[in-house]
Amino acid sequence: MIAQLITSFIASAAFSVIFNAPRRSLPQCGLVGMVSWAVYILLNGSYSTVLATFAATFVVGATSIVFARLYKTPVIIFSVSGMIPLVPGGMAYDAMRHFVENDYNVALQLAAQAFFISGAIAIGLVLAEVLNQMLRKVGSRI
Repeated sequence: MIAQLITSFIASAAFSVIFNAPRRSLPQCGLVGMVSWAVYILLNGSYSTVLATFAATFVVGATSIVFARLYKTPVIIFSVSGMIPLVPGGMAYDAMRHFVENDYNVALQLAAQAFFISGAIAIGLVLAEVLNQMLRKVGSRI
């Protein structure tokens, strides 16, 4: 598990370089990716892959919001690099490969699972932002 965490840190930080994130935010980008992968690994054994991805993405969203405030940078810098370990690219590739090989049953199963994981990623990020906005609105009233 330590090797996976280190790899997810490096992958997230390296991906943020591709998107021209500021150099001073690279360690934080890697940390968000590493935390997201840790949450995913911990929950994937007990719960479904889609639910584990949703929870990990929610953590990405919440952590990105906190880091954006702390380091005065846009949220998207941290959220995009933090999602990289969770994207089902390999699964989508396998689905396409099975379509080409005329193995439609397996291809549809893999494509549906990749679709649900992608939806969980989107919903997790949106939910984190919505909860942030609600908390800020309640905080400003108090």
